Amino acid sequence: MFDNLSFKMRRWLVLLVLLVGMPLYIVAAVELIVYVGLGLAWIFPFKGLFKGIGKPDPDAAPIKWDDEV
Repeated sequence: MFDNLSFKMRRWLVLLVLLVGMPLYIVAAVELIVYVGLGLAWIFPFKGLFKGIGKPDPDAAPIKWDDEV
């Protein structure tokens, strides 16, 4: 892809990638790490709150269905 570019043009492209592209890549990577880290960090304090929430209420009276005697 870059084989037919002159040495001078490739040198300018390398400089552009290192001065502009690399910092943008680093910022995006750090933001992604922070986003994923914060997305997981909120789980741990509330883990006990969510445990067993899909189970029936142990303090509730048993459900009586119409077909039961």
